[in-house]
Amino acid sequence: MKNYRAELTGVFGDPVDDNPTGVVEEAAFAAKKLNYRYLTVKVRPEDLQKAMDSVRIFGMKGINLTMPHKIKVIPYLDELSPAAEIIGAVNTVIQKDGKLYGENTDGKGFVIALKNSGETLEGKTVTILGAGGAARAIAVECALNGAAHINIVNRSSEKGMELAVLIREKTGSSAKYLNWTGNLTIPADTDILINATSIGFSPNVNDRPDIDYSSLTGKMCVCDVIFNPAQTLFLKAAAENGAKTVTGLGMLVQQAALNFTLWTGEEAPVDVMEEALKREL
Repeated sequence: MKNYRAELTGVFGDPVDDNPTGVVEEAAFAAKKLNYRYLTVKVRPEDLQKAMDSVRIFGMKGINLTMPHKIKVIPYLDELSPAAEIIGAVNTVIQKDGKLYGENTDGKGFVIALKNSGETLEGKTVTILGAGGAARAIAVECALNGAAHINIVNRSSEKGMELAVLIREKTGSSAKYLNWTGNLTIPADTDILINATSIGFSPNVNDRPDIDYSSLTGKMCVCDVIFNPAQTLFLKAAAENGAKTVTGLGMLVQQAALNFTLWTGEEAPVDVMEEALKREL
């Protein structure tokens, strides 16, 4: 008998209309001939608990979480992966036997994309702008992959210092909090600079982080987690100073590939996913 019921996955966020992950995952499902669907759902912060109940009710295979739910979702989950527990943020949920398991593939996806660009983290000094969910995931994974020192730059000293302490206590890297004041000078010993904030994300494409761009040098690799647009003003300014740049597209594809495997149990067709994203953007 023909089965008309599709397995459901998706993303919860607010805003979420500009998130192209569904295009990437749907292309992978089609390539693997899987009867899966990916739903892009706007979920307001006050409705998050009800939305997570719906994951169980609809028997969804899992979901992604984007702004502003990555940290606030944790109380509604049954279990966290070791990495997600250290990070304190979740971007992926897997449902199995009625239980919801939280994972974080943001940092892992970023590290894979960075390595694919030819960079290495071993012994490097990393400076990260931001201390939210994405920044936490990236900081932890950079530390676990050999970064010697991590600077956390954030306007909120409480969140920034908390993340620096977490890195020092839970990983083998040293870490320091730097207060983010106007026109911040990037430390000269920075090897890898990462914008892990939402500054510059569509529709605010004319925004860029408030830093001293003259402090960027040709020896730095400058990365952005923003994928829409891929070439942000932040990256364009870095390139003008001779820095190597890495867009947020690679991170998006790689974390989507990890999610695909967690939900389906099959190896992700990364090439197909990359091509789908290029066509979309």
